[in-house]
Amino acid sequence: MLQSLLFATAPATSEWNISIAVVMIVCNILAIAIGKYTIQKPSEGPAMPSPELFGGMGLPAVLATTSFGHILGIGTILGLESLGVL
Repeated sequence: MLQSLLFATAPATSEWNISIAVVMIVCNILAIAIGKYTIQKPSEGPAMPSPELFGGMGLPAVLATTSFGHILGIGTILGLESLGVL
């Protein structure tokens, strides 16, 4: 009962396409850039295999910034879909 009510209130989302992927990539790059300049010690913890690709940040900082990027991307995609842009 609760599950069907929950599914009824969920918005219908569009199929994946290249514009949604571009928005998610841009949001993740933006989040990494924000994290690079706001995290006090971005190179703490284990290093990434190619640290120059992630601005010299360690694994914890990369996981944190990309998690934030996905949250930012989800909000951006849903907002753009509701406006009819995507």
